[in-house]
Amino acid sequence: MEQDWLFGLAGGLLIGLGAALYLLGNGRIMGASGIIGGLVDRSGWSSWAERLVFLAGVFLLPVLLVPTLDRQASTHLTGNWFVVVAAGLLVGVGTRIANGCTSGHGVCGISRLSLRGIVATVLYIVAGGVTLLALRHSLGVI
Repeated sequence: MEQDWLFGLAGGLLIGLGAALYLLGNGRIMGASGIIGGLVDRSGWSSWAERLVFLAGVFLLPVLLVPTLDRQASTHLTGNWFVVVAAGLLVGVGTRIANGCTSGHGVCGISRLSLRGIVATVLYIVAGGVTLLALRHSLGVI
């Protein structure tokens, strides 16, 4: 029986635990786009050290865990770098428009039963599905 779902379960539990600890420790929602956005536009410059520590953990932990895994992670990422860069820019713009991202609205918002978080999460999942249908199945881009 495939056991890859255990990695998803463990990752989800770690994200939820991290979000709970961040909320308890800082009194703020652990939204990655807000943490990065506050550094970029300097609105969160008063807490720059905790923001950098958070981001360092997000980027460095996978690098540290790779040697402990006995196999390569497989992805279905396209080899078209234009699509990858465009997707990243669109996600960044979307998170600014939505005032949050999957960690803020999806993980923290839904867990607090926030109507705004639930609506935002439903909308970005639908938008992602429509985008996938359009780009993969209609245009063959990804």
